[in-house]
Amino acid sequence: MENKQPGYTRREILKLSAAAGLGVAVGASGLGTVGMIVDTFSAKPTSSNKQEKTVIPFYGKHQAGIVTPQQTYLYLASFDITTNDRRELIHLLKTWTKLSERFTQGRNLDATQNDWLPPKDTGEALGLGASRLTITFGFGSSLFNKDGKDRFGLSHRKPLHLKPIPTMPRDAIDPSLSDGDIIVQVCADDQLVAFHAVRNLIKAAVGTATIKWLNAGFLNGKRGETPRNLFGFKDGTANLSINDVKKQNQVIWCGQGEPDWMKGGTYLAYRNIRMFLEIWDLSSLKEQEDTFGRRKLSGAPYGKGHEHDPVDVTKLPKDSHVALAKSTGQEIFRRGYNYSDGIDPKTGNIKAGLQFISFQKNPQASFVPMLALLSKNDALNEYTKHIGSGLYAIPRGIKKGEYIGQALFS
Repeated sequence: MENKQPGYTRREILKLSAAAGLGVAVGASGLGTVGMIVDTFSAKPTSSNKQEKTVIPFYGKHQAGIVTPQQTYLYLASFDITTNDRRELIHLLKTWTKLSERFTQGRNLDATQNDWLPPKDTGEALGLGASRLTITFGFGSSLFNKDGKDRFGLSHRKPLHLKPIPTMPRDAIDPSLSDGDIIVQVCADDQLVAFHAVRNLIKAAVGTATIKWLNAGFLNGKRGETPRNLFGFKDGTANLSINDVKKQNQVIWCGQGEPDWMKGGTYLAYRNIRMFLEIWDLSSLKEQEDTFGRRKLSGAPYGKGHEHDPVDVTKLPKDSHVALAKSTGQEIFRRGYNYSDGIDPKTGNIKAGLQFISFQKNPQASFVPMLALLSKNDALNEYTKHIGSGLYAIPRGIKKGEYIGQALFS
């Protein structure tokens, strides 16, 4: 057994300095996020000729952006409704529907006819096409009841499993990075296309809703291979196939027991997970692999040779991430993104991590128990900290002629 010397190890000192920086790891909500959302990432943009042909339908049985093949860039925006007038909220949802339909087709807003008025469209994505843009909408529990008030007469139609995610033992949740009345997930293969969409949605909400928080994300990988997270490991190996409709009905899509407007919808669980890269980078390859329970290069589980080989939990360290996740017997559909948000001025460490997003039909029976177990025993906890959280009801798909969530308000 190794004899520990008194005092702090180099890793412990680094971890303490990283944790100390959490208080300033995130900026104020609202317009203070502008510096973050214009960051550029390293993934290569798709050629403009291809972008013009990559239109994903906005209307359908389910909302796009869930089982859609994952795009390169993400903006996740949380809004708080500032009006108590139900009609004003519906008007905003109708406006957002029109904008979303147009933008996902690669079309911008018509030019303003009066030169003395502000342009209708902000203009930065002109000529870039659709770039597989998807815009997905969801409702937080506070839309149905906030501070004991049913502002919009919706409490009796609240989804069955829409409850705030419980606080976990190791959480450092920042309320300004959590929850919100409405969530909007915007994804595209061109960052400027995604930014243009979320910017114009924010612009259209003035007077009815304010932006509570806005996070950016990026993800890329070799075609046909599982993308990697910022720890260098493949992320999402065990995900169900986007082509397996039967399995999706079992894991993702809501059905019996839910209000009609949620049948064919799902729940979005969100966690902003800060990753202490400086500590991780000083860990041996063996320690990194023991932490995850997979080989770093191939993604194969211990005792196997290929990424998608069956996992034998008896061969894994008991506190490894994979062993614990498998032991719950629960399934979720992951759709997370990496993020980088500059440097912590107090520590000089990189502020980076994972925008964890998952979809599931019953988060209280799947996601929450899995999160509770991992928060207690996961070896990854030494290298991560959860700083943002939220759970949202994602309505069924939108039919042409409807507006977002219309069945909820009918």
